[in-house]
Amino acid sequence: MAAISKAPATFAITPHKLSICVLVQVYAPPSQISIPFPFSSVSQHNRLGIFLLSLTKACDGIFEPTLDELIAQLREIGGLLNHWLSDHLTRRLSSLASPDDLFNFFADLRGILGGTDSNVMDDDQIMLDPNSNVGMFIRRCLLAFNQMSFEGVCHLLTNIGAYCKESLSGYPPYELSHLDQSTNDPNSSCEFENMEMENFVYEKDGEDFEESRMGFGRIPFQGQAPKAFSELVEGHIDTNAAVTSSALSSSDMSRGIGSLSGTFLHTNWQVQGYLSEQADAIEKHGSSFPLNAFESLLKKLQQLAPELHRVHYLRYLNSLHHDDYPGALENLHRYFDYSAGTEGVECVPPPSGCSSFGRYEIALLCLGMMHFHLGHPKQALEVLTEAVRVSQQYSDDTCLAYTLAAISNLLSEIGISKTSGIIGSSYWPVAGIGTSLSVQQQLFVLLRRSLKRAESLKLKRLVASIHLEIAKFDMTHVQRPLLSFGPKSSMKLRTFPANVYKELWLSSHLINEFSDESSVMTADGAFCTAWLKSLRKPIGSLIFTQENETRSNLDAFQFSAQPSSIPGSVLQLVGSSYLVRAGSWEMYGSAPLARINALVFATCFADSSSLSDAALAYSKLIQHLAVYKGYKDAFAALKIAEEKFMCVSKSRILLVKLQLLHECALHRGHLKLAQQFCDELGVLASSVTGVDMELKTEASLRHARTLLAANQYSQAAAVANSLFCMCYKFNMQVKNATVLLLLAEIHKRSGNAVLGIPYALASLSFCQSFNLDLLKASATLILAELWLSLGSNHAKKALDLLRSSFPMLLGHGGLELRSRAFITEAKCYLADPSFSVSENPEMVLEPLRQASEELQLLEYHELASEAFFLMAIVYDKVGQLDEREEAASSFRKHITAFENPQDMDHSLFSML
Repeated sequence: MAAISKAPATFAITPHKLSICVLVQVYAPPSQISIPFPFSSVSQHNRLGIFLLSLTKACDGIFEPTLDELIAQLREIGGLLNHWLSDHLTRRLSSLASPDDLFNFFADLRGILGGTDSNVMDDDQIMLDPNSNVGMFIRRCLLAFNQMSFEGVCHLLTNIGAYCKESLSGYPPYELSHLDQSTNDPNSSCEFENMEMENFVYEKDGEDFEESRMGFGRIPFQGQAPKAFSELVEGHIDTNAAVTSSALSSSDMSRGIGSLSGTFLHTNWQVQGYLSEQADAIEKHGSSFPLNAFESLLKKLQQLAPELHRVHYLRYLNSLHHDDYPGALENLHRYFDYSAGTEGVECVPPPSGCSSFGRYEIALLCLGMMHFHLGHPKQALEVLTEAVRVSQQYSDDTCLAYTLAAISNLLSEIGISKTSGIIGSSYWPVAGIGTSLSVQQQLFVLLRRSLKRAESLKLKRLVASIHLEIAKFDMTHVQRPLLSFGPKSSMKLRTFPANVYKELWLSSHLINEFSDESSVMTADGAFCTAWLKSLRKPIGSLIFTQENETRSNLDAFQFSAQPSSIPGSVLQLVGSSYLVRAGSWEMYGSAPLARINALVFATCFADSSSLSDAALAYSKLIQHLAVYKGYKDAFAALKIAEEKFMCVSKSRILLVKLQLLHECALHRGHLKLAQQFCDELGVLASSVTGVDMELKTEASLRHARTLLAANQYSQAAAVANSLFCMCYKFNMQVKNATVLLLLAEIHKRSGNAVLGIPYALASLSFCQSFNLDLLKASATLILAELWLSLGSNHAKKALDLLRSSFPMLLGHGGLELRSRAFITEAKCYLADPSFSVSENPEMVLEPLRQASEELQLLEYHELASEAFFLMAIVYDKVGQLDEREEAASSFRKHITAFENPQDMDHSLFSML
């Protein structure tokens, strides 16, 4: 849901806000230095300060806690001072018995703010910065009190008296446990159904209401309530706010709307935030919500504010999680009918002559994105091209910008070799260039045009999204001149990582637009009510830990990961940039940086991102564990990830699971199981041409590797050649580097080293063009192995090649790659006629020991047996018979396990 512009809503003084002011006076009393009374340490003082920061952050929420709930929170953070703080708060509120008391209270409150002469105060003196969060809250309270009429002050005194008399036992908090109880209570639904509309009372002067009607009469619901709603509230409504005012001013919905002690105005964006929170809660704890009680509350809210389309979505979720599928489908249709064309894009005025509801071009955009999501690229392109035409016809520049971005995303994600025959419309965005362009060149033009259009329309999130797509494009495509004639300047046919990270920085820079508390964009109001809910955080790693893990310290407050006022869509874009960073470093060959960026995403952005992105981050971390730590740790992490994410068809977790099982089966020599996992992987790919290209490529690569492990060289080469042609057709040049390396490996294993060298050199050329440093080191390793297989005369050349790639192999390579490098180094020494093993045996034994240790972590029996075989030969040459027998015994164990895979433990493969 798009972020909502926050109107300058009226800030109303409530008893809860007065309670915060009382606590602020305790925290920063005027003319006090050092640690003020009653605090005995800096830590006690700081804990109350952070708690006040959380309260001020949450002050704009739709619900306000009762006095007993606030005291209960004080007990948790006050420690030894909890009784003093509670008694002082209660006494101070009870002492406010007349308008003069309130006037004196706010006069004293003004003294805690630092003024223009605050620079000359003592270093230890405590003064509130007027521009801080707490200082701004105090200033808003002072301004609101100064604008109150005498009648308003009297109403406030009445509300304070009722606020102090409320009992915690009589008003249990609105928690899921109480929802569970109300589910079992047959009278609970009747209690909600018997609620009267008169319980929703609103307080505002008649003159203010007339001013609001005059000033905001042309804005639908964002500034004026609908007519029926105005009649219900009998002329009492907020001045400037997008009003959905209700008596939901307490955090206790189950206590009954009519029993509230005070009624205060709430803005539309606050209610939107509450609805978003409830949607998240239903999705996490769906069956815990009472069907009838929550449905009744949503109906009441819908009657008060019909323009809140999100209510239909909550009714859909509520029905869905209680297996009421007809009701869920009906509410989903209603949500689509009322919200289509008004949500999902940034807030811009509708084009002239076009209704804000049912805009055809947005319907086409949604239809095209649906075809794209379902894997129908041809239909998606046709519909999106029509959306371009309609957007141009109705001068809907915003929809046109989003449509161009959607086409760019489609061309980058879907494998399309050519667009001729698919798109014949003159409205195709690049039809006017006048020359035949490849799909990649069309994508480049589209991205640049989309970026320019989005920047001109000041669509910040779309600009950030396009920068992200440009970064992906620059990472995998070599820039070529668009024109095929005329003079051409010399240019290097290679990618530039600096350009990639410049685009990623520009995309992430979007967060700076929303880092200011005074930003006009808000996170649908949801951040306001989330601050106090996130005070308790378990200490420790947030990655691969059980959600129901017992907290070791219930009193330890963690304020480092508090919600922010940044919209969720912006956080999702920033999180996506970290995923792209992780993928880029993975491609470039820096394993530590790839892991760090995946960890940053999983730690900071997983909650605000989609499940697919979160699963992708987890899958990257699991793959990193498998490559660098072995399968034991990887499968342990996979088990946790499977519990966190649903393992459905084509999910990232299922894909990484099949990849790990295939690798493990190959290393253990169980080729039948490896082929079974490879087939399972291939079945997940769509049969539509151009769809799931990454998955199809991965399945073909693994199929060729399985055939290679079975010594079926001709079949493996045929699969690899077919895969190379497919990658070339769809311009997947990065994958071509891997395929060429596989062909070189096939020729090396088949004994045709001379035929394998050109493939290794071609792969090196691709790696240099796309800055694939780790893959380049792997290609150099295979090239060294090919030269070594040509005879002992080439041992020194092979060793020189290997040494040139050692920094990358040993610094960033995984267990298998490092082990292969160590074994090849030992082979080079043994094959070199000028090298004497008896004089310097450790030059050979040390790399073999390291290789054997790392290969045993992978249970790579074939390569481990080779390492132990070479160790036995060296020990035999130097006369160390005991070590020779030990190495020979290890060789026998691994070669037996490799040749008899049916005797292996099948516990890992029972996971499928």
